[in-house]
Amino acid sequence: MEGNKAVAYKGPGKVEVIDIDYPSFELKDGPGINPANVGRKVPHGAILKTVATNICGSDQHMVRGRTTAPPDLVLGHEITGEVVEVGQDVEFIKVGDVCSVPFNIACGRCRNCKERKTGICLNVNPDRPGSAYGYVDMGGWVGGQANYVLVPYADWNLLKFPDKDRAMEKILDLAMLSDIFPTGFHGAVSAGVGVGSTVYIAGAGPVGLAAATSAQLLGAAVVIVGDLNEGRLAQARSFGCETVDLTKGGPAEQIEQLLGVPEVDCGVDAVGFEAKGHGAGAQEAPATVLNSLMDITAAGGALGIPGLYVTGDPGGIDEAAKKGSLSLSLGTGWAKSLAFTTGQCPVMKYNRQLMMVILHDKVNIAKNVNAKPILLDDAPKGYAEFDAGAATKYVLNPNGYLS
Repeated sequence: MEGNKAVAYKGPGKVEVIDIDYPSFELKDGPGINPANVGRKVPHGAILKTVATNICGSDQHMVRGRTTAPPDLVLGHEITGEVVEVGQDVEFIKVGDVCSVPFNIACGRCRNCKERKTGICLNVNPDRPGSAYGYVDMGGWVGGQANYVLVPYADWNLLKFPDKDRAMEKILDLAMLSDIFPTGFHGAVSAGVGVGSTVYIAGAGPVGLAAATSAQLLGAAVVIVGDLNEGRLAQARSFGCETVDLTKGGPAEQIEQLLGVPEVDCGVDAVGFEAKGHGAGAQEAPATVLNSLMDITAAGGALGIPGLYVTGDPGGIDEAAKKGSLSLSLGTGWAKSLAFTTGQCPVMKYNRQLMMVILHDKVNIAKNVNAKPILLDDAPKGYAEFDAGAATKYVLNPNGYLS
C-alpha cells in the first residue's frame, strides 16, 4: 500500500508532518471524526494523488488555537489532485483525471445541494449543515494537506479540467479554484459588485486579494483594499487596487480622499472573527470590520461576508466572543437597508466559470495572491511565515507535480 504523509495540527502554534493511513472507501475513527460518521461507506468516492494543496487563513484559525480542533487533526481543504482510484459507484470520473476539489463537501442529493447551496449540504455532517475537509466540527472528513485524499460523491464534487496538459500549464491559478477564488468572487457578487461599482474590501490576505481580483473581473470602477499589513497592501496595489492603511485610522477618511465621499457602493469582509481595531498598535476587536463596513457602505448597498465567524473560540477576548457573539451595530445596518450575506461560499456555483476565465487568460489569480509552491515537509515553516503576515499564498507540493 502507498505511503501517505500529511500536515497535522498538534496544538496551539504547532503543526507537524506525520504518517497517516492511505485512504480507503470507508471513514475510519480518528482525530476530529464525528462518531456518527465512523464506518460510513464511500463507494461513490475517489482517491486523489494531490497535485496542489494550499494553506488557508481558515487553517490558521485552528493552528492558533482559536477553535476546538483536537490535536492530530489532519489539515487542508484547498485541494487539487489526480484521480488514482474510484469507488464502485463512480460513473463519470476516471482514473487519470486532474480535478479541482471544492472545499465544501456536498452530497448532490439533498434539498440544499439541488438548490446550489452546496456550502450547507444536509447529509455529510451529522452535527450541522455544511462540511469541509480537515476542519473542526465539519464531520471529520480527512484533510488534503497530504499525498493522498479521499473525495466523496466524486461525480458530483469534482471539477474535471478539460485538458490535462493545458491545466498543468496553469496549475497554480487552477489551484485557487478549490476555495479562495470562488470565495472571493462570492464575496464580491453578494456585495452587489457590478460595472462601475466602488468597492471596499476589508483584509488584504489571499481571500481579500481574490475578492479584489473578482471585483475587477465584475467591472468595478474602483477597488479599495484595507489592511494593517503594508506588505499585503503592496500586493493589492501590484494589480491596480487602491489601498487604505488602517494603522492610520479607520477607512472612511481615506476612502473620502480617494472617492470624494466617505462611502462605497459595496463592502466585503475578508477578515473574520480575529479582526483587529484601527490605528497604530491596534488590538483584537472582532466586531470592528463588520461595524466599519456598515458605516461606509452606502444606504441600500450590501455586505459580502466570506470572512470566517465561529460559534466556539477558546481565545476570544471576552465570554461573548468565545461563543461567537459580537457587539454589532445592527441598527446601523437596518437604518441603511443594508443586505448581508454570510456563510461558506457555495464553490460549485462559480468554479466552472472561473476555471474558464483562467484557461482563457482573462485573469492571473496566482500572481495576484502571490502563490508560492513549497514542499510538504516545509509546511510548518509556511504556516509560521503566513501567520507572521507574509504576503504570500503558500501552495504545498506533496508529490512533485509543481515546478
